[in-house]
Order: sequence, then C-alpha cells, then structure tokens
Amino acid sequence: MKKFGFLVLLFVFGLVFPGYSHAATDTKIILDGKEIVQPSDTKAEIINSKVMVPIRVVSENLGYSVEWRQQTQTVTISKDNTAMQMIVGQKTATVNGSNVNLDAPPLVKNGTTLVPLRFIGEEMGLKVGWNNTTKTVTLVTQNSGSGNGTTTPPNSGNNGGGSDQEGLVLVNGISFSDNRFMIATSGSTKPNVFTMTGPDRIVIDLPNTAFADSFSEGQALDSNQNGQLVVSGYPDVSKIRYSLYSNSPSTLRFVIDLSSSKGYSVQNDSGLIMINLDNQSGTPAPPVGNNGKKVVVIDAGHGDHDPGAIGVTGKREKDFNLAMALKVEALLKKESKIDVVLTRSDDTFLALKERVKIAQDIKADIFISIHANSGPTAANGVETFYTRSNSKALATVMHKYLLQSSGLKDRGVKTASLHVTRETTMPAVLLEGGFLSNKSDEAALFTESFQNSVAKGIVAGIKEYLGIQ
Repeated sequence: MKKFGFLVLLFVFGLVFPGYSHAATDTKIILDGKEIVQPSDTKAEIINSKVMVPIRVVSENLGYSVEWRQQTQTVTISKDNTAMQMIVGQKTATVNGSNVNLDAPPLVKNGTTLVPLRFIGEEMGLKVGWNNTTKTVTLVTQNSGSGNGTTTPPNSGNNGGGSDQEGLVLVNGISFSDNRFMIATSGSTKPNVFTMTGPDRIVIDLPNTAFADSFSEGQALDSNQNGQLVVSGYPDVSKIRYSLYSNSPSTLRFVIDLSSSKGYSVQNDSGLIMINLDNQSGTPAPPVGNNGKKVVVIDAGHGDHDPGAIGVTGKREKDFNLAMALKVEALLKKESKIDVVLTRSDDTFLALKERVKIAQDIKADIFISIHANSGPTAANGVETFYTRSNSKALATVMHKYLLQSSGLKDRGVKTASLHVTRETTMPAVLLEGGFLSNKSDEAALFTESFQNSVAKGIVAGIKEYLGIQ
C-alpha cells in the first residue's frame, strides 16, 4: 500500500540540469506567530516556483527528532508514532512504512535537506501559508489557534504566488461517482447552475473562486487554467470540462457534457457542492443520509498516475482497490438503511485530503479505505489499520470479516498514523487485502471469487458495526 504525497519538482544540488533556476531570497518562516531561526547559508527559498524549507529547523521546532545518515544520504524524522524517511536521489519518501510519491528527490544544499512546504503541511498536520509579497512562510499547528489566513504556496502556472487568490474560495478537487459530480471547496460559495443545448450540457459557475494550487495535482490543468475529467461507465456523461471562466470577478466554470437532456438536483453544503444526475425532476434531492440512513464512504486507494503497489506480475494496486470498491458499492446499494458514497468510481486521482474532505463534508458515519499491500516477497496476509481510539471498534469488526472472507493469513489489527484514518473524525479504517509482492496473494487478489467473497465480508462487517440487520 502506498500513500500519495504532494507532487513536487526538485533537483539534487550539485547536478547540472537544463532550465534549472531558483529564487534566492531572505524568506522567513513563522511558526505559530514566532519566527524560526534558519541556517545563514541555507534558508527557505523558492525553487522552480516551489517553496522549499530546511527540514531540520522546522522539524526540531515541532518536537521531531531528525537523523541524517551521510553514507546512505537518508534523513529520518520521527515523533511519537510517526516516522518519515527521505533519501536524496530517490523519488519516493516513506511515512510509517508507506510510500509517498514525489516527482523528484529532495534537495541537499550546504549540508541541509530542503523539502517542499506542502510535504510539511501534509505529513505534519500543519496549516501552511505563503505571502508572496513579504516572502514569508507561515506554519500553524492544529492546536495553536493562530494563523493569518494566508494562501497556499505558489506553484508553476501561478507566478503571482498565493496573493492573487486572497479572499477567494478555492476549489481543491473534483470527482464523479454514482452519477454525482462533486466539487470540494475551501469554503462556501453559491453555485449558478443551468442547462444549455446544442449539445446538451449542465453548466456550474462558481463566482469568487479560484483553483487551489493542489487542484492540479489531482486533475489536468493547463497554463490557461483549462482541463477536463474523462468519465467512463456512465452513458449519460462523456466528460466534465472546467476552466477559469472570468477574471472579474474570478469565476470557475464546470461543464458536464451529456449524451441527452437530463434532470439534476444541487446539494450545496459548506465545502462540498454535489450535482445529482439521478434526480430527473430538477427539484432538490434528499441529502445523503436523509431519513436516518447511515452514510458509508468507501475509498479506493490511489488512482490514475498513482498506481500504488505493483505486483510480482505487474498487476497494479489501484485496479484491485477500485474493483473491490465497486463490488462493495453494488452490495451496499441493496441496503435500504445505508447511503454509500465512493471517493472515486473510475481511474481518477484524488489527493488524500480530498478523500477526507468528502467524508467530512457529507458527515459520513464511517470511512473505509481499501488497499493492497507490498513488502518482502515472503510477507503475506491481511491487516487492518486505524489511528484514533474511536476507530478501534470498527477496525476490530472489519478485520474479523476481512480475515474470514479472504482466507489469507491473519496479520492483525494495527495502529498507524495514516492520513485518511488520522484526519477524518468519524470511525475510519484502512483495509489491506493482501500482498501484491507475494506471488500467492497476488494471484488470489485478482480473482472474481476472492473479490466477491471479500466484498461480502466488508459489507457484513459494516452492517454489524452499524447495527443493521
């Protein structure tokens, strides 16, 4: 099982690459309102439109221990139950043993390791900000209660930095599942939704909004801020286009291209806009979880350019995860007391925080993330992870059924600081269905009989935990 980290473009110090450039500035780092003292010869700076920070000074100010091994060029950051490891020259970091994909390896400069600011925010649970005018990084811990509301760090295609997004609601990500188009935002906005013909389409305009820097990590976004999400498996919809429609005021437009005229309903909760195409009347549909139904979010790990683990015969974890999620969804749809929502229903990508946000915004009762594992070739079996104490009971029940339905070795219920189980507030677990790095496990995972059996087991576990007969 791999975790996806924020994509970043870095270069190894000392190597010469065409087009390499950086902006050396007296960039400041403010942690909970106090400036961090940085090394005089290696300070935070913008490199290729990315804010890079010295990992040691940030980590040690947050109470993490930092270990540098010169021989292997490895930096290890640890605190409590969290351990992060990065290796200069490699494109994959690890967090508690799970892989975090990077576009390129970390940068070493004057003996100091520089890492992208977003990696710090994602893996250390910080709110990060960037003031492009003063060249100041702000870091706010979850419990500090401080913060100045600055915007996210600049990235390529946003040369003006975060300052030009000030005051705007940011669109963090989109997904299409169960004939529902979902838009995750940083705050409340009032969508203007209407239909057009020739060809048929549904248009959603969001005034006073902008694409968040993280949006382009999950979806294609060109230099003119245009892109599209290809939809498969839904005959009513061919694709969803999106663009910066207007600069004054800044307005984003999303267009659902239809095969024919179709009704819809709009649900707009703070932070999540949902266009439901299954409602033909055009009147508002009952919100997810209406009439006392329990809301279950099924999360198929990885997707699109993030394949997850690769099996001994080349099979991809993302394909197993999605196949399992779709089978679980089909079974849950038969349960009259459950509403099921998938974070993804096809080969698309969502950042970890967007998966969490979907569950948070629809006030899910439980969150279940489906994965397959990777490790030494001898490692095999199933295991279930949870982070918070309110998830232990769910983990125990789900693991019981995962073990019974899979027939694989019992590796137990374990705790780990995984993003989707840590940042959610409802009971949340991550299921590891077997090891793709093990020849026997991999062969089983991709059979219909195994997937059908485990899907039934997952549903049985959900029903027992929720007390549904």
